Amino acid sequence: MKMLSRVAVAVSLALTPQAFAVEMQTIEAMERLEIRGEQQSGYLSKEQQSASRLELSIKETPQSVTVITAEKMKDFALNDLNSALENSATINVEQVESDRTYFTSRGFAVNNFQIDGLGLPLINDNTHGRVDAALYERIEIVHGANGVMTGIGSPSATVNLVRKRPKSETQGYVSATAGSWSSFRLEGDYSVVVNDAFRVRAVVVADDRESYLDRYANKSQVFYAVADYAPTNNTLITFGHSETNSETDGNLWGALTLYYGDGTPTNFDRSTNIAADWSEWNVKESRSFIDLETALNDHWSLRVAYNRVRTDEDSHLFYTYLADPAAGLDPETGLGLIGYASEYDLDDKQDTIDAYVNGNFSAFGQEHQVVVGASYARLDYIDTSLYDFHTGNGFPALPALEDWNGNTPFPEFTDGLTGSTIDNTQRAVYAQARFSLTDDLKVLAGGRYNNFETQGFGYGVDNSRDESKFVPYFGLTYALTDAVTAYGSYTETFMAQNLRDENFERLPALTGKSSEVGFKADLFDGGALLSAAYFNVQQENLGVGAGESVNPETGVPEPVYRAVDGIESKGFEVELAGEILPGLQGNVAVTSFQIDGDQLVEDYTPENLFRSSLTYRPAAMDKLKLGATYIWQDKISRVQGTVGPSYANAGETIVTTQDAYGRLNLMASYQVNDAVLVSVNVNNATDEKYLNSLLWAQGYYGAERNFSANLTYAF
Repeated sequence: MKMLSRVAVAVSLALTPQAFAVEMQTIEAMERLEIRGEQQSGYLSKEQQSASRLELSIKETPQSVTVITAEKMKDFALNDLNSALENSATINVEQVESDRTYFTSRGFAVNNFQIDGLGLPLINDNTHGRVDAALYERIEIVHGANGVMTGIGSPSATVNLVRKRPKSETQGYVSATAGSWSSFRLEGDYSVVVNDAFRVRAVVVADDRESYLDRYANKSQVFYAVADYAPTNNTLITFGHSETNSETDGNLWGALTLYYGDGTPTNFDRSTNIAADWSEWNVKESRSFIDLETALNDHWSLRVAYNRVRTDEDSHLFYTYLADPAAGLDPETGLGLIGYASEYDLDDKQDTIDAYVNGNFSAFGQEHQVVVGASYARLDYIDTSLYDFHTGNGFPALPALEDWNGNTPFPEFTDGLTGSTIDNTQRAVYAQARFSLTDDLKVLAGGRYNNFETQGFGYGVDNSRDESKFVPYFGLTYALTDAVTAYGSYTETFMAQNLRDENFERLPALTGKSSEVGFKADLFDGGALLSAAYFNVQQENLGVGAGESVNPETGVPEPVYRAVDGIESKGFEVELAGEILPGLQGNVAVTSFQIDGDQLVEDYTPENLFRSSLTYRPAAMDKLKLGATYIWQDKISRVQGTVGPSYANAGETIVTTQDAYGRLNLMASYQVNDAVLVSVNVNNATDEKYLNSLLWAQGYYGAERNFSANLTYAF
């Protein structure tokens, strides 16, 4: 059944007798999310909101789309953004630090993170703190460039976090989870039908956990309230607010040195942490939104959405670097590291408004769809860094990391005040149409005109720019049969970069081109969807790591980057999602690609990925569910330099290598009765030791085998 628009049902009901309509139209107007929800079954979602403002199913979208459903997140206790995305078909979670995370897809950075389809690219391409997933009904990932919906950013992927909305019936749950390293989590979710025109929902979370890392602990709190209100029979207003707080002690800033001066690997214990015992990183975020949609007539509707975000970050950080890079870390004593302390504060304000009209019209015997819209976004941020150059506590010499317990005096952060004051403004207009050339052949065409303006200075570098670009989009779908649809698409992106080169000057704008061909097929009587795609992504001026240089503003070394003239990623992705056999639900995905144009990027990027999440409910014991995920990637490496002259093997190339590895996670749950569910999860069941990432020259190890148990009471 073709997906109805959010208020199309209310419009159609306007033709029925008024006495019946007054009661039913408001109900149906608010139930548009439940209509969308009916398109999800277990691990299969047939609808998406992320690739277009048009009403297109995943099968009708000429790009690969992955959906992490609510059931999958619940089954495998994917309670935060990182754990959810590392179980997706295409995203690689680059955990270079404990509380600052990068993401890649198809070999390139993922910086387009949206909530309900709105949002600017991440500041400096990373997230900070622990991002809880309890607010979201599902996570949608559009593979490749998302030209019409974003325009700016990387042509790798767009992650859209779809917020929970009020349900059509009063219901809720409370759950408690306990696990390894003294972790404990309480979560509550309650949706209330107030009357025919008004519904509300609230989510609260308290999460407290220590870690396999020495001295590391995190406390997170989440509050979210949302309401649906239908003031008339053809208008729906949704508004909400959320507060999240992530408080971390013992956080990594940078990570472990991965090699000794003679080139041999360090191979520290997984628990090794460079943080000082006073290290902390606290992130507070508030989000408010309002979304209005109204039917203009039987064929056209208007939507206006506004998002407001305020973030406050306060941190005390401790980094380590080599006192003498030529001598490196002494292989006998483990000495050679110096600490580098900083107080870092960040405040940012984001305001985004998006308005569009979409609808359908008839011409040449066919139905066609069109959307025309405009958006305005403002991102202002101020960050400051302070150091201690006068007491000796700001740059202490470290013992061997095996003996390091984080005990170092708290510095006096009064020196070297520097930072950024940046104002970003984006203005865009966009249009897209889906023309039905025949019953089976559809053409999507459109584009987005973006103007991106920045004013301000960042750490002594003028970030001012005023850039505009038209981003085209073209797509084609052809229904080979009722079950199989072939497609092709092409789009572009561009993004001004904040990365700095060895002279601490800003890199030029990043531009990208993305093309994709593939097919999508309904299998097992529509119970599963198979997607297969071949893609080609090309980028100019991609910023890649170029080691460290001394910042003339601070006098200390910092990571710097260089712009690659041209880099290409091409390969294929295959994903199967849904009910594969009776009682067997899941996702199975294979990604394989090749990067050309820069050896460093080729080396540290895993180019072959396998992801699977499967659950089985035996027919004879339908209250029992058993499941497993398996996450595998191929070998990666990074050239770290050459052995210094003080060693017998001077001049040899130093290479850090992470061999191919896989992680097995297990789950089991039992539905005791209609209200009570118990479940257990085991992560990294085979206790694999692995480096989280080689995106940077430093890195740290992933978690050892760990366990959790959950009790949920639904009402």
